[in-house]
Amino acid sequence: MQQFAISESAAAQISKIISGQNDGQFLRVAVQGGGCSGFSYVFSIEGEKAADDLTFERDGVTVLVDEMSIQYMEGSEIDWVDDMIGASFQIKNPNATASCGCGTSFDV
Repeated sequence: MQQFAISESAAAQISKIISGQNDGQFLRVAVQGGGCSGFSYVFSIEGEKAADDLTFERDGVTVLVDEMSIQYMEGSEIDWVDDMIGASFQIKNPNATASCGCGTSFDV
């Protein structure tokens, strides 16, 4: 079974974001090639699940991750961080061997 966690603060922020959207919206987290460290995280709001999507839920919100992306994020947690630099979703990825200063790209 694939593991991907959603922090309480991330679930609350996702709920705020999708509450302004149509019903049945999800946050998608994906990995694509590129970025300073080799791979980048991509976040989007989706209205439909794809056939290869894995779903992860917390506090009434659903995060979608496709089968290819979960290979790079197994055991990760999505968190919402609001600090002096700004507010953003961050992926705490135990598989990353390097990451860039902005926190949106990584290497495995």
